[in-house]
Amino acid sequence: MQLPAHAADRTEEPSAPIILQGTETTLDEWLWIKRPVVVFADNPADPRFQEQIALLTQRYAALEERDVVVIADSDPAAQSAVRRALRPRGFALVVMAKDGSIVTRKPRPWSVREITRQIDKLPLRQDEIKGF
Repeated sequence: MQLPAHAADRTEEPSAPIILQGTETTLDEWLWIKRPVVVFADNPADPRFQEQIALLTQRYAALEERDVVVIADSDPAAQSAVRRALRPRGFALVVMAKDGSIVTRKPRPWSVREITRQIDKLPLRQDEIKGF
């Protein structure tokens, strides 16, 4: 199996948080490889957007352990493939499973603890924890 260029570049070792822009990627690139956590806003100055990005970067290692890729999209005019697929209104946090399904949508920032709890309840994640 060949990984997307983004994934191949980022599988070696944990490092500084990597946040992709919505215009740099598509959700299909991560299907069965990573769990997208997507943060939307209509403007990068939105305080909720800034708070969510700060929360994600503070505990990025916990997200990496769960095969998360963080995607930020704060430019509605660009009409990225990610934005067209998920159709947010204003600020939105969308947590997705590796199979491409939406785990949860939130209209406010969520802590990494809340996000990882949602992810850890997923059947595929349970199998990963058990070592299957």
